Amino acid sequence: MIRIGRSIDDDTDVYIDDSKSRIVLICGKRGSGKSYTMGTLIEELFRTQENILLVIDPMGIFHTMSLPNNDQEELVWKWGMNPEGLPIKIIVPGDPVERYGGEDIVRAMERRGVHFTELRLNPSDISPEGWCETFNVGINDPMGIAIHKAIIGCKKKKGHEFFIDQIIDQVEYDSKASTATKDALINRLEMAKEWGMFEDKKYRTIEEILDLNSVNILDLSTIESGRYGRRPLILDTMARSLFTKRSIARRREELGLVTYMKKVWLFIDEGQQFAPSGKSSISKEVLIRWVKEGRQPGLSLVIASQQPSAIDMEVLSQCDVIISHSLTTSIDKDYLNKLTKDYMRGELRTYINKIARTGEAVLVDDDKESVNIVKIQPRKSCHGGKEKLE
Repeated sequence: MIRIGRSIDDDTDVYIDDSKSRIVLICGKRGSGKSYTMGTLIEELFRTQENILLVIDPMGIFHTMSLPNNDQEELVWKWGMNPEGLPIKIIVPGDPVERYGGEDIVRAMERRGVHFTELRLNPSDISPEGWCETFNVGINDPMGIAIHKAIIGCKKKKGHEFFIDQIIDQVEYDSKASTATKDALINRLEMAKEWGMFEDKKYRTIEEILDLNSVNILDLSTIESGRYGRRPLILDTMARSLFTKRSIARRREELGLVTYMKKVWLFIDEGQQFAPSGKSSISKEVLIRWVKEGRQPGLSLVIASQQPSAIDMEVLSQCDVIISHSLTTSIDKDYLNKLTKDYMRGELRTYINKIARTGEAVLVDDDKESVNIVKIQPRKSCHGGKEKLE
């Protein structure tokens, strides 16, 4: 059980059961405490040392968790805790010095206790659909057909370890693709090599990237956003790998065999970028599978957004915990209100309208069939965003 806060009604501690897989939505308007609350959950789950924690950070704000929350020292003490930083591992797509704009920035962050590792995706882990989405071409377009044939050819010849140069070779050997199609596709593949985020010599497993004893933060703040940006591709590739690894680990656990792959909690801030409502995204498919099929292999998800209406309802409908801070737009309230449960004494938006101040939230827990307005527990580590509990 992890503590999320205290009930506004009677000041009793409120807990969430983390002994099984959970799908959690955290939402709220800007400045209401959404990212702060996500940090509280990360701290509580890290304390148990029972899970792999991976945070998808599009804003670049969670690295400050390496520092203690000295700004709210007195409040933290009142809750029976001490300010303290956490071991933080920042995963950067490419060279950290290049991404952050200077070695002095990286060294300054390291002095704060942050550890860095470069993320370079295995080209062989990316599906033909993933390449098509990245290059903004249809799977049935000439370039889409050519990349699909090239990937299949590489898998037949190289198995699961091949790189962009081998894909280019396969494209060049394609006798049915036109010269114009091959040239255009090869140009895109050469451009992808320049992004600095793909392995070119050695296949790297997900276990080599993640640290089981740290909070792993995938910093996507320096990567272009948008439908055809690289952020969804990166998340899609890592999430698929984690799903596969945990499915294998689950089978081993059931057979009494040793496994070193712990259960996974995936945290996604600005979730609308990765599972958008009414739009396609390469990462949306794997997230829908994660929330629908992830319980058995031990996969949990925490997805946060200022705009719950911008997240695909197929993801939101699977949430068994909702933590909603204040919302002001009617479209978001109406969208979230669709998640009203039979056991509630009223509509969800009625509870949301009762939130009086920053740091308060409506907590809906399907496991307990309960609804509470809670004061969120203060952070022990430093919060990188603007909103703070008073």
